[in-house]
Amino acid sequence: MKKLIKNLIYKLQNLTHLDKYILKQVIEMFIMGVLVFTSIIFASDTFITLIKQISMYGIPFKYAILMIILHLPEVFVMTIPMGVLLATVMTLNGLSLNSEITVMRACGIGLNRIAKPIFIFAIVMSCVSFVINETVVPFSTRLSTKLAGVAFSQKNVPEGKQNFTFKETKEDGLLKRLFYVGDSTDGVLHNITVLDASKEGTIQILQAREGATTPGGWKFRKGAIYTVTDSGKTLDTTLFENTDVKFGMDLSKELDKNLANQHNFVQLCKVLAKPDIEDRAELEISLFDKIALPITTVVLVLIGVPLAITPPRVRYNRGFLFSILIIFAYYLVRALSISFGEAGSLPPVLAAFMPDIILSIAGAALYYRKVFTIC
Repeated sequence: MKKLIKNLIYKLQNLTHLDKYILKQVIEMFIMGVLVFTSIIFASDTFITLIKQISMYGIPFKYAILMIILHLPEVFVMTIPMGVLLATVMTLNGLSLNSEITVMRACGIGLNRIAKPIFIFAIVMSCVSFVINETVVPFSTRLSTKLAGVAFSQKNVPEGKQNFTFKETKEDGLLKRLFYVGDSTDGVLHNITVLDASKEGTIQILQAREGATTPGGWKFRKGAIYTVTDSGKTLDTTLFENTDVKFGMDLSKELDKNLANQHNFVQLCKVLAKPDIEDRAELEISLFDKIALPITTVVLVLIGVPLAITPPRVRYNRGFLFSILIIFAYYLVRALSISFGEAGSLPPVLAAFMPDIILSIAGAALYYRKVFTIC
């Protein structure tokens, strides 16, 4: 890795005017591409998750916004390959339409030389993607999960308000828990009643004179818990002076589905070393994907460069269309290979690297044909 970084620094220090000219356009398009694809992912997935968390779990809006911000590094890792591909195709397609590539080739500058700064940029962004995924993403994901637990345990209890209720619903919209609070003063809740219908066949009713919300759960003082059946028969009655109840811990499980994002490569290897680990196949695929995903940045450039060179008879910019089609093909193959890997039909390492392997073969064939067999 150190040798690779030194070589990249040396090459960056010896950039020509041609390299700087191409890189300037690539970087501008890359920034635009990352912003566009990040916005699309946020609009299609993240905000839906935000609304679900607010409506189902009672998370305050400010906590939900912070959780979204903490998931930004994970989104950037996904959009960096897309942005590099869009920048590559749009830049080379624009140069080709303006006949600049034709002029360069007439001056003896081959396509290999033209594509050189783009590949250097792709390698740099691949390293950046790997570093973000190994350092920033695990930290931000763990922090987001802890924040979600704190937000849910504290709920959105309005200070000074009297006789208010809030509820938690199941995924099918049915009532899961109903909370009633007589009043809230200085962080202390008075005259609390909790109707818990989370367990099928039974209902628990908790009543307490005082209570408070903490990151570790709800604390109640001087109360009782009644367990009854759906038909109204009392099964158990428990009196308590002090008790702690962790309502909503299922939210932590909801946000903790992707355990791999909370660990870097070395940490995930230690997790997989445990004999009784659950979802081993998924975690092994995620482990290899930490290497495969950054490599995708270079692979997409390999297939994007030959497709971006427009034939002389084509007089329109088809770069954006090609970018969308390539990205669609990549994520289609990725989804299929990961599904086969999780089902056990493919080894985890092959499931993670299958998209890169297929696109590398296709890209190498197109690149060879464009650069070495067409004058």
